[in-house]
Amino acid sequence: MSETSEPTVKTGPRNRRIAGADPDKHRQILDGALQIFTSRGFDAASMNDIAAAANVSKGTLYVYFQDKEHLFVALIQREREAQKRGAIEALNEDSDPVRALGNFGRCIVRMINAELAVSAHRVVIGVAERMPDLGREFYENGPMLGSRLIARYLDRMVAEGKLAIDDTYLAAVQFLDLCQATLTRPRLFNAVRTPPSDEEIRRVVASAIEMFMARYATKPQG
Repeated sequence: MSETSEPTVKTGPRNRRIAGADPDKHRQILDGALQIFTSRGFDAASMNDIAAAANVSKGTLYVYFQDKEHLFVALIQREREAQKRGAIEALNEDSDPVRALGNFGRCIVRMINAELAVSAHRVVIGVAERMPDLGREFYENGPMLGSRLIARYLDRMVAEGKLAIDDTYLAAVQFLDLCQATLTRPRLFNAVRTPPSDEEIRRVVASAIEMFMARYATKPQG
C-alpha cells in the first residue's frame, strides 16, 4: 500500500475507499504527534514536523486530521483514556466511597496537571471562541465524562444507603472541583510551572473527601 492510499471496505461487488479509517495509520500519526508536541510544544510544532515524525505524507495527515488543533485534542483524548482506566476500575470494584473516590480523585488530579494535559486545556480555551465544536468535544469527552462516571458510582452508593444525594451529577462535579482546589488553576495560568507532588495531591484530595462526606454521607439512625 502506498503512503497516501487508504483502506477499503467491501460494498457489494465493488470496493469503496474510506478516507481516514485505518486505525493503524491513525495510531501512527498520533505517535508522531506525541513526539513533536512533547519535544517542541504546541505553538512550535507544525503539521510538516508531525507528518515527518509519523512517516506519512502531509496529504495523508490532512485526511485524518483537518488541522493541528484537532490533532492535538485527539492526542490528548487518547492519552487520558489510557491514564483513567485505573480510576474507572476503582469506581467499578470498590464499594467503599472514601477509598474509591480517593483513588479516582488522585488519578484524575495527576492526569489533569500533567504537562500535556495543561497545554491541551490552554490550547482549547484559546481556540474555543472560533472553534466552538472543538471546545464542546473536548469538554464532553473530558470533564463531563469524568463527572458522569462519578455520578454513576454515586448512584450506586445512594442505592446501597451509603450516601444521601439528590443530584448525583452536581455532587460529582463538586467533588472534582474540590480535588483540584489550589492545584489546577495555578497550572493553567502558568503561575505554577511544575505538576503538584503526590504528597500535595493526597493532602488536597483527602480534604476534598472529608468535605464531601460531611455533606453527603448518610447519618446514623437513632
